[in-house]
Amino acid sequence: MKKILFILIAFQLTVVTSTAQIRWNERYQQYINQYKDIAIEEMHRWKIPASITLAQGLFESGAGGSELARRGNNHFGIKCNGWTGRTTYHDDDERNECFRAYDSPYESFEDHSRFLANSQRYQSLFSLKLTDYKGWARGLKAAGYATNPQYASKLIEIIQLYKLYQYDTAKGADKFMVEHSKDHRVNGQDLHPIKIFNKNYYLIARRGDSFRTIAQEVGISYRKLAKYNERDKNDQLAEGEIVWLKKKQKKAPKDYKGRLHYVRSGESMYSIAQSYGIRLKNLYKMNDLKSDYQIRVGDGLRLR
Repeated sequence: MKKILFILIAFQLTVVTSTAQIRWNERYQQYINQYKDIAIEEMHRWKIPASITLAQGLFESGAGGSELARRGNNHFGIKCNGWTGRTTYHDDDERNECFRAYDSPYESFEDHSRFLANSQRYQSLFSLKLTDYKGWARGLKAAGYATNPQYASKLIEIIQLYKLYQYDTAKGADKFMVEHSKDHRVNGQDLHPIKIFNKNYYLIARRGDSFRTIAQEVGISYRKLAKYNERDKNDQLAEGEIVWLKKKQKKAPKDYKGRLHYVRSGESMYSIAQSYGIRLKNLYKMNDLKSDYQIRVGDGLRLR
């Protein structure tokens, strides 16, 4: 099983500015899913809107894809300026400028909060309500956080497009996601990014992975992981497989009501169930199929 297709709804939403175009895309949404709980935790600790933290991280790091983020885990473009920790160098306003470097994205989010809270130039922002993301965006630009003249409008567009304002009223963060983000390497290996779908967590297996190796990383019994994924605990996992970290749901999300999945070449009932985070027996039951039924290419399967 070299590749499992994971289907998400792509909304063709577009926000046009005078200088650029910001579109909804899956990579941005995955970044939000991965880091929103850190932003929420930082909001409760430092009184910085989670929407602002996420929007800045998305914009400054290109959803984690920038050179600064990849080389130094710097998600907010913060330069050295009195920094005594690790550094990295990058061309910005000038050539080969000094930027802060961190051991993990979590450290970058923490330092971003301290940077704003401990800098006199941003103090007036902390008198604003946490729900006033527009005031925060304009205040950051006015205080000189970035030289881009469109900086405030870019942040506001991102917040509105991805509905990041919903996190500004969150009562608490998902502790599992926060704890997983604190470490960036286990046994010399980069952590698997954890994603969210169908009220569950999942990651994508790499070459050489097993339930035992993943269990060491995520802190869940390898026997439980195998059970959640309806597999034997000693199975070797194929590169690209989806591994669910909690018990799967009985149905696909509500967005899939009335929709069918049409079987493609190489798919099985198990691979389809894994793709949608559905328990295998429930996929059979929803479609009135016996457990020994052999699906055919083109079969239409109900998902809820």
